[in-house]
Amino acid sequence: MTEAVPQQRKKILVVSAHPGPHSLTASLTAFAAGRLRGAGHEVRISDLYAMKWRAAVDAGDFPDHPADRRLDLLTAAEEAARTGRLSPDIAAEQEKVRWSDAVVLQFPLWWFSVPAILKGWMDRVFVRGFAHGPGLPPPYGEGALAGRRALMSVTAGAPESSFSDRGVHGRLADLLHPFQHGLFWFTGMAALEPFAVYDANVLSRERFEAAKREYGRRLDRLFADEPVPYRSLTGGDYDHGMRLLPGVEAPGTSGLDLHVRPRG
Repeated sequence: MTEAVPQQRKKILVVSAHPGPHSLTASLTAFAAGRLRGAGHEVRISDLYAMKWRAAVDAGDFPDHPADRRLDLLTAAEEAARTGRLSPDIAAEQEKVRWSDAVVLQFPLWWFSVPAILKGWMDRVFVRGFAHGPGLPPPYGEGALAGRRALMSVTAGAPESSFSDRGVHGRLADLLHPFQHGLFWFTGMAALEPFAVYDANVLSRERFEAAKREYGRRLDRLFADEPVPYRSLTGGDYDHGMRLLPGVEAPGTSGLDLHVRPRG
């Protein structure tokens, strides 16, 4: 049995994305918050549906942008972030991310991805000028949000075997790569291996209790477990075109695994 790892008091943001207050996602969100608070940590929760979070990026995100000018999203976001003129809902979520030592995303897998409302949280919060861009540390390793950890906790209706290397849905690591590597690691956050509850549509009470026990162990080790060892963009593994240099990978490695350093 894995023992809980003693931890210093930390600050954790839990972002939850499910419309049902009695859903499995809501139950796991409440469990995570209780477990982390019980360990002495400070927890904030962003329940996106309860907040009526607006998912779509539009000109309203940048109140000072002139209506008669073409909306260049990168430039508008960078300017608004630099001057503190992003819309208040975005600024509030950025403050939570900035405050946190770790971010936990709790969501169901919908159409092989995160729910649209959670993707919209990513799109609107992790803007240029806050999470990346000129004047900030380079992406994929050093990143503007370096020093933080990130855990994706996902529920999926299909069995675990279907998310394997020969499973019909493909590996869960590959499905979540755009977020693990392309959001977290791009901005410098250390992504942990995701936690998953499979067969979520037919989850018995016994399996739910077992899932909570395993999730509890993962939460206990939130700041102790080794993150996914993604390669740093500035660590000598990539050329100036951001292409992996030949021969740095372990024999037989292919696909997205090329961007993960061999463990050990």
